[in-house]
Amino acid sequence: MDSAKILSQHNIKPSIIRVMIYDFVKNTKSHPTVDEIYKHLQPMAPTLSRTTVYNSVKLFASSGLFKALSIDGIQIRYDADIGHHGHFRCEECDRVFDFKIHEDAESGLDGFDITKREIFYSGSCIECKSKN
Repeated sequence: MDSAKILSQHNIKPSIIRVMIYDFVKNTKSHPTVDEIYKHLQPMAPTLSRTTVYNSVKLFASSGLFKALSIDGIQIRYDADIGHHGHFRCEECDRVFDFKIHEDAESGLDGFDITKREIFYSGSCIECKSKN
């Protein structure tokens, strides 16, 4: 489905800038920060501001289109994959990777009302580990 339609379905006015921001995050696996989104899109949209990016991703997250991730407790990263999965942050290169979570990861929670799922790991990714 076209991005403008997706935004409209979530009662978000699909401006050109919002569509660009949505498309960038949706089509990247890097879990970008506001600054990373801004730096990538600013050459194509010279009037773009960090405030516009921040307000847009905040709106997308509150509308359920993005997950806002605070893996290291400092930076907020955005993920358009809102499905059930975990994240691994490499402490050396700072990249963030997705990984699958098996349903048995929630065993022992029968009867609980789960409203949010976040599983984060950190360490060294395969590429950084092979450099050492």
